[in-house]
Amino acid sequence: MFPWNLLPFDRNTQKKILEMKPDEIENYVQQMMGKMLQPNMQGMLKPEEWLKGMQQHNSPDPAKQTNGLGAEMFETHDFVFVRVPLKEEAWVKQMKLFYTSNQVIIEHIPDLSDKHTLVLPATVKRKGAAANYRDGVLELKLHKIVDMQYAEIDISN
Repeated sequence: MFPWNLLPFDRNTQKKILEMKPDEIENYVQQMMGKMLQPNMQGMLKPEEWLKGMQQHNSPDPAKQTNGLGAEMFETHDFVFVRVPLKEEAWVKQMKLFYTSNQVIIEHIPDLSDKHTLVLPATVKRKGAAANYRDGVLELKLHKIVDMQYAEIDISN
């Protein structure tokens, strides 16, 4: 049987807890958590501050946006999508698209001498890619390689 009467809660403690204001309770909890947590975890005590820090870090990702074309890349479970905004519809007819297992190469836009190489976030298959142009955006849909074969490399001294 647990000795409940040995707990540090008596009638005076209960009375103090009932008389406390919500701000006092929050300050007390913040102080106690601050003593227990490591300094680098202090942001976890106030989610508002933590979210502000996250929003500052969510600026446009350089891996997702390339400077030259403004292309965006993202991947799903089965595909890698590349979206390239085109300023002029005539670019669709003059551009050339190529791709390897890890890159997309776009030539002849905006000028005929231009060449842009985009590094993909995942490896893709060599067949089955599709390109669609709609509403000023060229969208490439590439099939991901799901089963990657890898081998261990022995390290010799």
